[in-house]
Amino acid sequence: MTETLDTGEFTAAIARMRAVLGRGPVVALTGAGISTDSGIPDYRGPDSPPRKPMTYQQFVGDAAFRRHYWARNHVGWRHVHTTRPNDGHRALARLEDAGVVSGIITQNVDTLHEMAGSGGVLDLHGRYDRVVCLACGRVVSREHLARRLTALNPHFAGGVDDVEIAPDADAVLASTRGFTVADCAGCGGMLKPDIVYFGENVPTERVLAGYRLVDDAEALLVAGSSLTVLSGRRFVKRAADQGKPVVIVNRGPTRSDALAALTVDAGCSAVLSALAGAYQA
Repeated sequence: MTETLDTGEFTAAIARMRAVLGRGPVVALTGAGISTDSGIPDYRGPDSPPRKPMTYQQFVGDAAFRRHYWARNHVGWRHVHTTRPNDGHRALARLEDAGVVSGIITQNVDTLHEMAGSGGVLDLHGRYDRVVCLACGRVVSREHLARRLTALNPHFAGGVDDVEIAPDADAVLASTRGFTVADCAGCGGMLKPDIVYFGENVPTERVLAGYRLVDDAEALLVAGSSLTVLSGRRFVKRAADQGKPVVIVNRGPTRSDALAALTVDAGCSAVLSALAGAYQA
């Protein structure tokens, strides 16, 4: 059943969501659509421009691709670093405080759930604020690397404050020539953001942790994900296979609509805020 919300239907749709989800515990699965109201664009929303993200194979196999990525990230990171949670993030934190939401599996790397006050967050695709060495495994903060990249490229970021920001702390730049990439300060190895790239597998322990969250919940709430990639869709299938109700809130259709007890075609902030209010009434 799909609800496309207008003013007259909104209250009834929230009531149906609450009835389907029940008393909990509910595990939430979130995607890029929950963060668009914080100024971070998504990949596959109805109004999103076509994007071709860099793959893991390109990043590790080609120095030019790495230079291009780090130059763009050096600019885009500063934007994402200043973003703040929106009403959707805060609503899920309220639902966790109320004992309804037992955990959040997020496909986002922006850390906004944690910033909003949610405690049980599984960062399925990693975090933009950490960097890992592929040779020695050393992990450093993105802020630490920013200082090194600025020292290596003191004039690069000048005049690019108005560039288009892309997902995953990336920015769209016309040219990245002359940008110097930093290697691991410990061993000289290749540095990579601590995020899962396209073409790279989610670590097994994270997948298993997500399955445990689904197994221990009574329902699954999807917020802001088209469920195009398997990394998130697998949790919907897990819940459906166990006979647990799935509610999907997303602008536009998803690849798992057929498995959902209820789908709501709307933005996350208003719907999740109203849902939190309904539970706390």
